Amino acid sequence: MRSAALVARDGSIDWLCFPRFDSPSVFASILDHDKGGHFSIHPAGNHTSTQRYVDDTNILRTDFQNGGGSLSLTDFMPVPGDNGSAARSVVRMLRCEGGSVEVDLDFSPKLDYARSPSEITLNGRSAIARVGDQAISLHTDLPLERRNGSLLSRFRLAEGQSATVALNWEDGKSAPVREARADYDDTVAFWRGIAQDSDYSGRWAEMVKRSMLALHLLIYAPTGAVCAAATTSLPERIGGERNWDYRFSWLRDAAFTMDAFHRLGHTSYTRPFLDWMTQFTDCEMGHEVHSLFEIGRETDPHAMSEYTLPHLEGYRGSGPVRVGNAAYHQFQLDVYGEVLLALDSYHRAGGAIDDRLWKLVECLVEGALENWQRPDHGIWEFRTEPRHFSYSKVMAWVAADRGLRLARALERPVDFGRWTHQREAIRADIEANGWNAQRGTFVQYYGGANVDASLLFMPMVGFLPASDPRIAGTIEAITRDLGSGGMLWRYNPDEAEDGLRGGEGTFTMCSLWLAGSLLAGGRVGEAQAIFERVLGYGGPLGLYSEMLDPSTGEYLGNYPQAFTHIGLIHTAKNLSRALSAAEQGKTVAY
Repeated sequence: MRSAALVARDGSIDWLCFPRFDSPSVFASILDHDKGGHFSIHPAGNHTSTQRYVDDTNILRTDFQNGGGSLSLTDFMPVPGDNGSAARSVVRMLRCEGGSVEVDLDFSPKLDYARSPSEITLNGRSAIARVGDQAISLHTDLPLERRNGSLLSRFRLAEGQSATVALNWEDGKSAPVREARADYDDTVAFWRGIAQDSDYSGRWAEMVKRSMLALHLLIYAPTGAVCAAATTSLPERIGGERNWDYRFSWLRDAAFTMDAFHRLGHTSYTRPFLDWMTQFTDCEMGHEVHSLFEIGRETDPHAMSEYTLPHLEGYRGSGPVRVGNAAYHQFQLDVYGEVLLALDSYHRAGGAIDDRLWKLVECLVEGALENWQRPDHGIWEFRTEPRHFSYSKVMAWVAADRGLRLARALERPVDFGRWTHQREAIRADIEANGWNAQRGTFVQYYGGANVDASLLFMPMVGFLPASDPRIAGTIEAITRDLGSGGMLWRYNPDEAEDGLRGGEGTFTMCSLWLAGSLLAGGRVGEAQAIFERVLGYGGPLGLYSEMLDPSTGEYLGNYPQAFTHIGLIHTAKNLSRALSAAEQGKTVAY
């Protein structure tokens, strides 16, 4: 909950940024196999491997088999102690589970995105790698040898023997090898406490729990901010240019995460984010709200500048590799409604909307009412001139609707007449300008003819009932125009002219939105078929990327992606309710 590492099935850490998610990388071989840097531990020679999480934790175990025996590699980031110790560390624990195994260790750090060589100083069984004022240290009980800018070790473990390696950011807070077992036990206890804090016990309980734990891995604990994903520049299409840095906190993604937690009865980690939101002043007097921020709550626009790293070739040659995200400078109308959805579900989950949070509610409603007639860049952040996106207008309607709901529930004095009048004006505008009578569907933006998967949100937020023929026509058009065997593209780039070249994969959360909209219309069997197909893409770890190649199932886009896990939680909850109701001969309202 400070940073995250991606560990390949061969035991190689191929992505790690320290000390924060959005810091320069230490290992980035996922973006350039030769230049990016890695930290691998695996049996020498040919071997096979499997991976799983230790039950109810975010501790990863990789099990290797070769002709000589079996080896386990357990990777975890220790949870910080009360004094801040053990933060910003990775511990790698090895144990020979049977036979005798010769093991290779290759520590090849490339700090600062590999922009310059890392200098390694070796001192016995410890080492420090530096670039400028950035430094990372390695501590182990294994022999180490320096060779060609790397540290190597080959050693043998017999059955029952073990070894430990601790990797620490050099800020005075380290996880010594001798404390690894205690750190492991504390980390197990921490994650199991998180895993138990949910009221969902339906038939997909294990998948929901894993998604909840995955979302926790994307929280930056010091501020409560939520990263959209742990990576940058994993391509939306192999060889394409749609590569983005998602290591920031989008209000949209964070609000959806909070909403998912609230619906699980898991509110302990949502209040810090909501409290942070109360510090905003941008939406007062109707000013627009920035859609994303740095995870440390910084608001420096220069820090969000987008640039490329041309010396890295990109994942499977798919450049450019980008750092920063220019979407910071866009106006995105939909965020008002999405944050209010999270505040509404917080209240319904028993959270207290005190004076500070109520001020935020009012601020967001007034911001939406002031700005709803403006064009924006939309949920998908088109890099063109702003347009009047239908989904954005729906979220402005949501802002007014949920604001009114909260005001009534909390008996707060607001101008109910003005808020209600504006809400209905937004509805009338969408129905008049977002509806294409010739095509029989709501469309992506006013005056257009193409559809957008985000329109599936309309029945799920109560804008129109699922029984409305316009909703049925929209679902049919989206399924026909954007579908591929139950998986959905979010829109057609060729039709939408989004300012970028090339295509992309199907967007996994949109497929889950399709399941949700079908559920709202009582089409439970169809929704379940889509949901179970999506579950099949999670693999043994239950982690999901942003997109998929629908023909092969190959992951595309950044990973792991918060959006997909949010959609999985919502769909599992609603599908469980619908199936239980059907067994009792009842219907469910959404």
